[in-house]
Amino acid sequence: MTVVVTAIFTPKEGAFDDVVAALLPAIAEVHEEPGCILYAIHEAPNGHIVMIEKWESTELLDAHGAGDAVKRLNASLEGLLKEPVEVTRLTAIPAGTSAQGAL
Repeated sequence: MTVVVTAIFTPKEGAFDDVVAALLPAIAEVHEEPGCILYAIHEAPNGHIVMIEKWESTELLDAHGAGDAVKRLNASLEGLLKEPVEVTRLTAIPAGTSAQGAL
């Protein structure tokens, strides 16, 4: 079963562009990882950056979390965030059509 993850980044005042710049190379790298279906960032109205991820399995997501790309990303974000990244793993509750009722 696939796994959807949200990761919310809260940049320090004036650091929004620096956080995005830190995320961009990681996104390109993670797109090449086994099991990555979706790994995308979005700007929220409150100034947070919301990453939405979708992985083929929990095992591949766990491997991603322990991998070098995440280690490099965490190092590049050092000093740029107001608070720790809020990561949430989600389990789909399918509804409606299979194409529209779940990520």
